[in-house]
Amino acid sequence: MASCCSLSFSTVSSKPNKPYSSPISSSLQLPITSQLPFSKKNSLYSNHTLLQTQCRKTQSPDCPSFLVVGSAKKQEPLRVMISGAPASGKGTQCELIIKKYDLVHIAAGDLLRAEIAAGTENGRRAKEYMDKGQLVPNEIVVTIVKERLMRPDSQEKGWLLDGYPRSLSQAVALKEFQPDLFILLEVPEEILVERVVGRRLDPVTGRIYHLKYSPPETDEIAARLTQRFDDTEEKVKLRLHTHHQNVESVLSMYKDTIFQVDGSVSKEEVFAQIDGALAQFLEAKE
Repeated sequence: MASCCSLSFSTVSSKPNKPYSSPISSSLQLPITSQLPFSKKNSLYSNHTLLQTQCRKTQSPDCPSFLVVGSAKKQEPLRVMISGAPASGKGTQCELIIKKYDLVHIAAGDLLRAEIAAGTENGRRAKEYMDKGQLVPNEIVVTIVKERLMRPDSQEKGWLLDGYPRSLSQAVALKEFQPDLFILLEVPEEILVERVVGRRLDPVTGRIYHLKYSPPETDEIAARLTQRFDDTEEKVKLRLHTHHQNVESVLSMYKDTIFQVDGSVSKEEVFAQIDGALAQFLEAKE
């Protein structure tokens, strides 16, 4: 991956009382490749040695002794947000993105559960609301998400923020964490309803099946499958309505970075769209 670095020539005059004048600039911008083989990297130092030898042969008083110091500017990591309705395939795409681009996966729900399990102050506050059947206030969730985004691994590797922010107020609170790409999975409502209503849970293994797209392997498994209480058509339509309302308000914050993806096709085709957009962005950034 190509990058640009600044090569600085630090000069040490052999005759301090004589003003130094040389056609070689003391600061030179040169494009180099960060992934050069060892032999290529050594050529920088070989050129330095050759120039010193030439200076000695000509015995020029203006030839300096200098050290070539190269510092490659590290490319900034990717920052990605992804949003999608229930059953849009967001979880599957997150796995594929993380696997290829090695980003830190950040999901607000996972963070809350981890804080509660660790017994942190934010975790204790969140649990109080959850035990009462109430929504955890934005201020608590935003604080937890911000802390995770600021950790060294997120800053160094880049991050994938999964399904968050969900409201305009949350987006405003995260204004300092602007994404390079805001991926929006779009799937027609009738397909989403079909995907949800056809889901079945195996209470023994915890695996999720789908009567049409991923049926159980045996009749024994099929006989014990159950449907989750919120996987009915009525409830999923209510959830979709809420999702669409929230997303509309969030999109205004990320209108310049939105990448709309057709999520009604196969997971491989969906990822091909996302992968192409991320690769194109990295190329432009490079």
